[in-house]
Amino acid sequence: MAFDDGLRSGEAHEIEPSGGGSLWAVVLAGGEGVRLRPLVRHLCGDERPKQFSPLLGTRTLLRHTLDRVGLLIPPERSVVVTLQAHARYLDREFGERPRPHIVSQPENRGTAAGILLAAQWIETRDPRAVMVCFPSDHLVLEEAAFMTHVAKVAGFVEREPQWIVLLGAKPSQPETEYGWIEPGARVGGTVQRPIYRIRSFREKPSKEVAEALLAGRGLWNTFVLAARVTVLLAAGRACAPALYERLARLRSFTGSEHERWALRQAYALAPTVNFSRSILEACPQPLAVSTFPGDHVVRSRQSRASRERVDQTWPVNVAAGDAYGVRAGVCGQRKGSPMSSRPVNLKGEHDEHA
Repeated sequence: MAFDDGLRSGEAHEIEPSGGGSLWAVVLAGGEGVRLRPLVRHLCGDERPKQFSPLLGTRTLLRHTLDRVGLLIPPERSVVVTLQAHARYLDREFGERPRPHIVSQPENRGTAAGILLAAQWIETRDPRAVMVCFPSDHLVLEEAAFMTHVAKVAGFVEREPQWIVLLGAKPSQPETEYGWIEPGARVGGTVQRPIYRIRSFREKPSKEVAEALLAGRGLWNTFVLAARVTVLLAAGRACAPALYERLARLRSFTGSEHERWALRQAYALAPTVNFSRSILEACPQPLAVSTFPGDHVVRSRQSRASRERVDQTWPVNVAAGDAYGVRAGVCGQRKGSPMSSRPVNLKGEHDEHA
């Protein structure tokens, strides 16, 4: 398998795993972004979810994500997981552009439902696929370098198919509303990009635990993860059997005229499951983490502490607070506006993804 460390903007460098599958991208775009609605309403004049809003620049957060993903994975192997209620925003988003596959959920049943539904959708078409999951509420500096790192992680998963690998970010404070990862022994990767077994995974830990993780080698979970689709489905079956069984029943309706009806029925009775808390923390499959070198990722979610320090000049700086170490002067600049030197942390909702 060959990997190109020289990804350039506008080019898609596909990875073809030697096991007969392909590399797929899943973009999670099913959240409502309730906490960010005042800003979105001011900028867009309506109540659209934040991932469909051009908060920084002219592109929406979703478009930023898809353009970044497209450096490595083409639209025909990209899946956007959204809600049926968001159809009008997706129509505006794509227009005449090549569209990725759209998987629309009837209702929001948590992050586990979105990931497992996408994994099952891909598995029915490409049983040996490697899937990389991306939240739609990240902004990334040095996008080509970031996607090159993603390619390396995907290559590890292709060679070692039992692993689920997450991307971690170096923390700047003992944040209690993020997922934390405690790395253990090295299991692969390179000197520049080592991959470590996850010793423990803590979703929204106590202040005392977060302080201990910060003092040690703890990392924030970016919720970017790579795994074989079959491995993700096996984890769902073991850790969230009620949800898994509801989704598994959809297989017999794939491609039929009753598929949408079956999806509505499955979601009507499915439990709401948080992927991090219910699956990652109890996962029987081995978990690993790889840290992207440097602080180049900003995530549009906000801690309780930073919500208390909202910058009143929010058209320039949405909120003051840490966001993976990226400065407002780097990623939050608006033409003609003075810039704060404090980190920017776009306000987001409480769950793991947009």
